[in-house]
Amino acid sequence: MNCLYAIYHDEFPEFIKQLENSAALQRIDHIDMNCGVNYTSYPLFRDLQPYSRLQHSIGVALIIYHFTHDTVQSLAGLMHDISTPAFSHTIDFMNGDYLKQESTEENTRICIENDACISQYLSTNKISIEDVCNYHIYPIADNPSPQLSADRLEYTLSNALNYHFASKKEIAEIYTDITIGINEKCEEELLFMHSEQAECFAYLALRCGKVYVSQQDRFA
Repeated sequence: MNCLYAIYHDEFPEFIKQLENSAALQRIDHIDMNCGVNYTSYPLFRDLQPYSRLQHSIGVALIIYHFTHDTVQSLAGLMHDISTPAFSHTIDFMNGDYLKQESTEENTRICIENDACISQYLSTNKISIEDVCNYHIYPIADNPSPQLSADRLEYTLSNALNYHFASKKEIAEIYTDITIGINEKCEEELLFMHSEQAECFAYLALRCGKVYVSQQDRFA
C-alpha cells in the first residue's frame, strides 16, 4: 500500500520522517484500517493487502501537505487516528457512535501528550497541542460527508486499489484532477476540476461503500 505515497507527493516531508517512528504512531501500524475483516476467511477480504492506520495517517498528512504546504494542518492529519483501539471502528457500535465514528478520537490529546518524541517535536517547533489534536477544525483534513476531505479521499483511493476496483493509473488520474477551491459554505475544500474524474471517484466511493455495508463485513 505504500506505493500510493508517490501519488500523494513526490517527496517525504521531514516532519513525517521525524515522527513516524514515535511509539504512539508505531502502535497504530499494527491496527488495520479494515477493522480486522481481513483476519477472517471470507473470500471478499481474504486477499486484502495489509493497510494500517499508520499508512492511512501518513497518506492523509501527505495529501494535506501536497495541497496546503501547511505543516500544522498536516500534523493534525498525521495524528488524527493516533488513539484508535484494536479493530478500529468496530468499538463504535459498543460506544453508540457507529454513525459519526468519532468515539475512537477521545484520547487523541492524551496519546500526543504521553509520547515523548511527539511532545518534544511540538515543543521544539513551538506548535501547540491544541492545533494538532483535532483535525476536524481543518476542512481540508476533514469535513462532513459527502464533502471531500483528505481523510475521506485517502481511504477511498487506498481501498479502491486494495479491493481491485481501480488501477494505480486510474487513481493517479483522479488525484491529479483535484485542486483547492471555495465551496458553497465559503470554506476551502478539495474540488475536482473536471466532472469526468469527479464521477469516477464517486463511483469508486459507492463501490467501496457497498463493501462497508455488505453482509460479509457485518458478520466479520
